[in-house]
This record gives sequence, C-alpha cells and structure tokens, in this order.
Amino acid sequence: MNAQAGAPSALVQGFGAGVRRLREAQGWSQERLAEYANLNRSYIGEIERGVVIASLLTVEKLAAALQVTPSELLRQGAPRF
Repeated sequence: MNAQAGAPSALVQGFGAGVRRLREAQGWSQERLAEYANLNRSYIGEIERGVVIASLLTVEKLAAALQVTPSELLRQGAPRF
C-alpha cells in the first residue's frame, strides 16, 4: 500500500528509518534483509524511504529477520513528540 498522496507521514518515514538502522547495525545490505524476510529488495528500499506503508505481516517478517519483536521494530520508528 502506498502512503497517501503528498508527503509520507512521520510514522511511515520513522518506521523506514528504524528498519534501515537495524539493518545497517547487522551489517546487511537491502538484498540480505530481503532474503531473510522473504521480501523483494525493491520493497525493502521503498519501506526504508517511507514511500510505502508496511502491512502487519511485513512488520512481522522484518522483525523476525532482524531478530527483534514486532513491537520493538515499531518502537524503532515511533516519532518523538
């Protein structure tokens, strides 16, 4: 699902940035994360750039690949108010 027309929300962008931080902390390429999460590499890039909204199933796959809980993965991208 694509983000709504216009600028992506802070939550979507923050989630993508959190995925990127965790991926880079593992020393992984987008291709490696995509392989471990059984997702397409271009989709990983879209998530990290905040141009798509990840489904709950995708959050679960990413969390398992990154060896964190889904809630921890979501907290990584939570906007700070």
